Amino acid sequence: MSFSADAAETLSLRALAWLVGNDDLLPVFLNATGAGQDELSARAQEPEFLGAVLDFLMMDDAWVTGFCGANGIPYDHPMQARAALPGGAQMHWT
Repeated sequence: MSFSADAAETLSLRALAWLVGNDDLLPVFLNATGAGQDELSARAQEPEFLGAVLDFLMMDDAWVTGFCGANGIPYDHPMQARAALPGGAQMHWT
């Protein structure tokens, strides 16, 4: 499955909502991104920030499975959505 930019942004917004609802993980996300809780709704309009949401989520398999399981999403969709957002292209070094 290939994600359009709109579909990738929608999945990223769902991931952000999941993070906001996770009292243990939200402070870790805010510290990692440098974003303040009061900035989240404004920054949610930025495709680059939405990419950062998915980058953060994919740092830990437990976070991916938690998000995907809670939302009925296949485990590979965050990675596919990330590829459709700015900065998400896979690097090929050869």
